Amino acid sequence: MWYQLRFPIKLTFAILLALLIGFHFNLETPRWAVMTACIVAGGTAFAAGGDPFSGALRHRGMLRIIGTFIGCLAALTIMIATIRAPVVMLLLCCLWAGFCVWLSSLIKVENSYALGLAGYTALIIVVSLDANGSVLLAPQFAVERCSEIIIGIVCAILADMLFSPRSIKQDIDRAIDGLLVDQYKLMQLCVAHGDKEEVDKAWTDLVRRTTALNGMRTHLMMESGHWQRADRRLRALNTLSLTLITQACETFLIQNTRQEYVPPQFHLFFEKPVENVADIHKRMKIMRRVITASGSKNTPVTVSNWVGAASRYLLLLKGIKTNSSISGMEEEVLDGEPVVKMRSAETRHALINGVRTFVATAVGSLFWLWSGWTSGSGAMVMLAVITALAMRMPNPLMMAKDFLYGMMVAIPLGALYYMVLMPATQQSMLLLCLCLGVMAFIGGILIQRRQIGTLGALVGTINILTLDNPMTFNVSAFLDNALGQAIGCFLALLVILLIRDTSKARTGRTLLNRFMYSAVAAMTTNQARRRENHLPALYQQLFMLLNLFPGDINKFRIALTLIIGHQRLRDADIPVNSDLSAFHKQLRHTADRVISAGSDAKRRHYFERLLAELAIYQEKLVHYEAPLSVTEPVQRLASMLKKYQTTLLQI
Repeated sequence: MWYQLRFPIKLTFAILLALLIGFHFNLETPRWAVMTACIVAGGTAFAAGGDPFSGALRHRGMLRIIGTFIGCLAALTIMIATIRAPVVMLLLCCLWAGFCVWLSSLIKVENSYALGLAGYTALIIVVSLDANGSVLLAPQFAVERCSEIIIGIVCAILADMLFSPRSIKQDIDRAIDGLLVDQYKLMQLCVAHGDKEEVDKAWTDLVRRTTALNGMRTHLMMESGHWQRADRRLRALNTLSLTLITQACETFLIQNTRQEYVPPQFHLFFEKPVENVADIHKRMKIMRRVITASGSKNTPVTVSNWVGAASRYLLLLKGIKTNSSISGMEEEVLDGEPVVKMRSAETRHALINGVRTFVATAVGSLFWLWSGWTSGSGAMVMLAVITALAMRMPNPLMMAKDFLYGMMVAIPLGALYYMVLMPATQQSMLLLCLCLGVMAFIGGILIQRRQIGTLGALVGTINILTLDNPMTFNVSAFLDNALGQAIGCFLALLVILLIRDTSKARTGRTLLNRFMYSAVAAMTTNQARRRENHLPALYQQLFMLLNLFPGDINKFRIALTLIIGHQRLRDADIPVNSDLSAFHKQLRHTADRVISAGSDAKRRHYFERLLAELAIYQEKLVHYEAPLSVTEPVQRLASMLKKYQTTLLQI
């Protein structure tokens, strides 16, 4: 019961504390502090689907402070430069908002909030000052807005600290145990060469859970700097988990053509079921002795690699749970290969997001200036907020609908408070707190259930109540503000519907071609390049592919096969000579041209050229007497690229 009520109480406390501080210090517009507390606490909980973990509120709060300061500086710069040209000033603010949304779409989701906020903060400041005819007070307005927002953020963080913040550490401890057990079960399936669909379901689930565990690591670091050692171990554990998936699936693929690949003794070993980590720990001890006794020639390389990765996983697992000092053996594991980060594949998607924001706000600004519409400033604010924040969400249309539904509820709810309840509480701060506290508490219950429209209704109601100091009850101004908000939400939804995001197919093709490039680029004798760890970046893009095309198992199989090819070729003992080194460079150049080609005809031309070069490369490997561990994966890669040529080019 306490778990379910903890967040509503936390949200209510944050909102009421911001309200009391705002009125106590006679802030000009205390509603900004109240709204900030609501957005920071409520938005985090809505995204988490419940009471957020400790540290998440602080992280979101810091991002909001950073974004607000950047937005205020941008607003002041634009106003100083174009104070005599209102149209140019507003259009520059719209361009700034579009630029911030474009840039936020290219960085990590957890950090994009600051850039989105910086974009619409500048526009809100300029629109609000222009609507009130007080452009010369811009510096004062910017300082007041920053101060009120910081007060709201501090209130939200204080509420989170007081009402039992929920640590993610116990969830991580359970997740790493369950992940290893399921990794073992996947290896059992692959060694036994079980049903293909069952194997696909198992490895896709493990990819999702490994990605989720890496996200938990981020939350753990938000919680406290005390977890630095656990963070280092979890980073390495992420790579080890991906390695286990790769080696298990490669074992399955090799057995498609070589059923005798796994010797009988290993089949017998993996037939025994496991229940927990302790069982796996015992099995690994026995398995290491079996591998040592059998020798490397009689042990499949994928099985040997899997056992090694699982042993290192067990070593780090204990340290994560205890957060103890890092031993020398662990240090060797942690100081492994440098992790490579890949650039975003969503360049077109980011461009469409920026265009949506710029077009929506620019058209709204021009119409507002031309018509002199009194509700225009409120509509402009909602246009900027929704188009800036919704674009980075997995489903922007759903977030726009959430705000629109919320505003439909906010109008009657706000009217009840503004016209009936709040005038009756003017003589008592206690009654005012009770009225707003009841609304915040009920809203908190619905927000943590992700009830659509709830967050928009709560934020919209607080905004149209104005909460100025002193309070005045101008019904026409209230209706004007409420109507502007609702129309702004509708226009934002209309923009998202009209400017379609057609980048899905292009992003999917880019991702698959990047997997192809990584496999081709792994054919190198450069030791520095061979030491680079591409697995986390490759699986991150595989996870993106899973989200873009849910249920399309064929695309996932192609991507996984290319990742497996990358890992095998990276470890292959390729003969070292100048002829092969020069040809490796040529292969990488051709594969890169496939990705960067501007038309389907050019893309197909370079892809066919790549296939021809791979055929020549195989002849060179035979000429230089390369071992089977090199020729087999190259042949497998060439056959796979030829087989799925249409999918890789046209998706």
